[in-house]
Amino acid sequence: MSLPADSHVHTEWSWDAAFGDMARTCTQAIEIGLPAVAFTEHVDHTVWTLDRSHVDVDAHLLAFTSADGLVTPRPFDAAGYLDAVAACRERFPGLRILTGVELGEPHLHAEAVRHVLATGTFDRVLGSLHCLPDGDGWTEPGELFGRRASADIIRSYLLGVADMVAVDETFAVLAHIDYAVRSWPARSEGPFDPADFEAEFRRALEATAAAGKALEINTVLPLHPTIVRWWHEAGGDAVSFGSDAHAPGSLARRFREVSQLAEACGFRAGRDPHDLWGRAGGPA
Repeated sequence: MSLPADSHVHTEWSWDAAFGDMARTCTQAIEIGLPAVAFTEHVDHTVWTLDRSHVDVDAHLLAFTSADGLVTPRPFDAAGYLDAVAACRERFPGLRILTGVELGEPHLHAEAVRHVLATGTFDRVLGSLHCLPDGDGWTEPGELFGRRASADIIRSYLLGVADMVAVDETFAVLAHIDYAVRSWPARSEGPFDPADFEAEFRRALEATAAAGKALEINTVLPLHPTIVRWWHEAGGDAVSFGSDAHAPGSLARRFREVSQLAEACGFRAGRDPHDLWGRAGGPA
């Protein structure tokens, strides 16, 4: 089985990708036989809080963090990014290179998002929920574990996803529905089991399907097979595959494994390598 397109990749044009490199990522894609790659750079407008006392805080992240712990992402340089994509397309003619953005909480920043999307053509537009309410502000789910009940954080996150996909029409693919799971405290809570949150997952998946969006199979964890099966049962029309790479070496990680999973759950490749995968028996 050939590798599907990687539809969630970050480079130096993402504010949090200190080791991103668009040209090196293109070289890596060719070396591993990847047919297409979408550079979906971060477009974040939410200012969120970070506990600077964490010993594992990324030093690059601290560059965007004020003394009072507020993280303010760098604005996205759309013009520079689009020029870089054009240069890579010329340099790597055998690789299908798609433009893209990953919109963080787009439903909270409608005017700013419209401004960015008006700057050019973006082939892959992802929508992501990276932050949850925290007092009078916002923070990432990982900052909440240890301060709130773990199960409540997961439920709040999935309810937030359902709300976001229902009201926002700017993006076509829901990224990493399991984002909050990345910080699940397995040592104290045991392994994460999506069955414990079936109702919340199904609600978010049904809302995503009703909005006509695709579901990303993100491979950072990767996405649990049960969730992919629930997506098919919810009537989801399509899936994409995203490594969420922030450096060239993470490109298309675990893609052979998850493409087999997608097939087993009833999805198939489209006519072109860069196509989303649709439901088996549906239009290619």
